[in-house]
Amino acid sequence: MQDAGLGGADDPSVLEWAAQEGRILLTHDVTTITRYAYEHVEAGRRMPGVFEISQPFVIIRIVEDILLLVDCSLEAEWEGKILFLPLS
Repeated sequence: MQDAGLGGADDPSVLEWAAQEGRILLTHDVTTITRYAYEHVEAGRRMPGVFEISQPFVIIRIVEDILLLVDCSLEAEWEGKILFLPLS
């Protein structure tokens, strides 16, 4: 997020940036981002999706899951949805 100038930005700002950029948000922040993401969708705002990574995790499993999702998902399939990783 620092590369996008969002270092230290609050969750609603990060969600808005992701929506404007058409990007799925990948986060470790499973404590607050979920609530803001659902509020974002309920308010009728676009949200390309949120992938939340639970801690602790094994990085190779997360990478494999993301690659699987990229290969097997349709464009915009995750719009308005939250997915928790790892998948299994």
